[in-house]
Amino acid sequence: MRSAYRRRVLASAATLALLGTVAPTVAAADDEPGLSRFYHQKIKWSDCADEVAMDDVPTDDLQCGKVTVPLDYAEPGDGTLDLAMARYRATGRSRGSVLLNFGGPGGAGVSQLAYDGKDFMGLTNGYDVVTFDPRGVGRSSPVSCGEGTDADAEVTGAEAADDPGAVLEQLRRAAQACVRHSGPVLRHIGTVDASRDLDVMRQALGDKRLNYLGFSYGTRLGAVYAAQFPKKVGRFVLDGVDTLTESLAEQGLAGAAGQQTALDGFLNWCVTDIACPFGQDARIARRRVVDLVESLDQDPVPTGYGDRFSGQDLVGAIGQGLYSRRMWSPLERALASLVEDGDARGVMGFGGGGAAVPALPGQSTVRPGPVRQSPSPDSDDGGLVDEVEVPVDNLPAALMAVNCADDPDRPSAARITKDFTALRAAYEKASPVFGRYRLTEVLTCYGRPRGTDFIRTRVRDVDTPKMLLVGTRGDPATPYRWTTETAERLGPSAVVLDNKGEGHTGYASSKCVHRTVDAFLLYGSLPPDGSSCGADGDD
Repeated sequence: MRSAYRRRVLASAATLALLGTVAPTVAAADDEPGLSRFYHQKIKWSDCADEVAMDDVPTDDLQCGKVTVPLDYAEPGDGTLDLAMARYRATGRSRGSVLLNFGGPGGAGVSQLAYDGKDFMGLTNGYDVVTFDPRGVGRSSPVSCGEGTDADAEVTGAEAADDPGAVLEQLRRAAQACVRHSGPVLRHIGTVDASRDLDVMRQALGDKRLNYLGFSYGTRLGAVYAAQFPKKVGRFVLDGVDTLTESLAEQGLAGAAGQQTALDGFLNWCVTDIACPFGQDARIARRRVVDLVESLDQDPVPTGYGDRFSGQDLVGAIGQGLYSRRMWSPLERALASLVEDGDARGVMGFGGGGAAVPALPGQSTVRPGPVRQSPSPDSDDGGLVDEVEVPVDNLPAALMAVNCADDPDRPSAARITKDFTALRAAYEKASPVFGRYRLTEVLTCYGRPRGTDFIRTRVRDVDTPKMLLVGTRGDPATPYRWTTETAERLGPSAVVLDNKGEGHTGYASSKCVHRTVDAFLLYGSLPPDGSSCGADGDD
């Protein structure tokens, strides 16, 4: 549900993904029959210009490569996947690699490192800084739900709340479209498989232990790795810590409350500016935001792309804009253009990055684009796709696929219908703006095979070296309590850094967090458990 470092839009509105059954176990050694060939490969690195192929993004010094992993670790002879990788070489004496995951789930690491590489240049003093597109994401056999999925489920957020039974049937049809467009990787896309991919990468990079920096969802991936490969854990940092125990419905409720708190903070700031489109009184401003959402749901505005921009589209865009305080000024200007001129182009630029629950199928898609999936000509099935061939809905399709694979709860249609009124009231109480939008999480995995219970039952009391967990008090996506709860669950290995700032994750927004994380990764200097960083300007 959460995606860190999403300062540029990589996907449009959402569709859902249908999964196969996941049957994880604690990972075997790298000499397990059938896996040794994957553990003995070496990565061939080359210039990234052709692979990344993004406008206005310099790729000087960025190198690209790939690693091959089994499609199904239980049957390693039944097909393979290539995973796209990228790195910046160490500028000083290297102690190996540090592997980054930027979050999501569904975030493509290669393009993100190209965009944000400057934020990690300090780490090149001791590491090759490496990232990857996880299975089913970006260039790594991307999943998709296909062009025209909306036609199977034409329903707005309001209609979903009024008729959950109809929506369940529409979601089932949309999920079948995901199967048709995604290929075999969809059955093997969960975090347990992605964690095993990390270990193959570790070996291919030549590292005895995995050094890792994971943001948001990337903290879930890191925690699963620590449970599966405790003896291979090196220096681990988990920033914007995800929950390991809450259901998607519980996560959605926490997310709605967190986003409402962030919105209140934004509006308190906005009303001090005469240009604030909601006036100069914070209480009135909160009411006007709700009124604007309701008005746009009733009468969406044209986008210029052949679609219309609804209130729920606006909710998703605002959710993205609240991820960082640095985005508040452009968000204010974009909202002013919408309120004063009916121009949605500015707020559309914030939408679709995975910060909140994606729209139900049928909510308007505000960014058109190709939906194609073709392996590169010189590869077998499972090979990398070109950057321009990544489906426009890959991020939201992968987000739902991974979350459903990781969640074992599958309430029946009768249970959903019975509980829906109470759930709706709870969500709207948590947030009159984000509640209905986040309520769709209750439905996202309906009709799909049961996900794994490995994360809830087995990821605990890890026997690893000390790892650093960073929680941000004002985080709208991963509430601070998840940091302390996950630390308690992981056991004595977890050391908590309390970041008293705002925004999602701390590394990019807090100089103190940035220094502390770099000091640990580069030099092994770990702060005492419970140490804190003040908001920037206070530290």
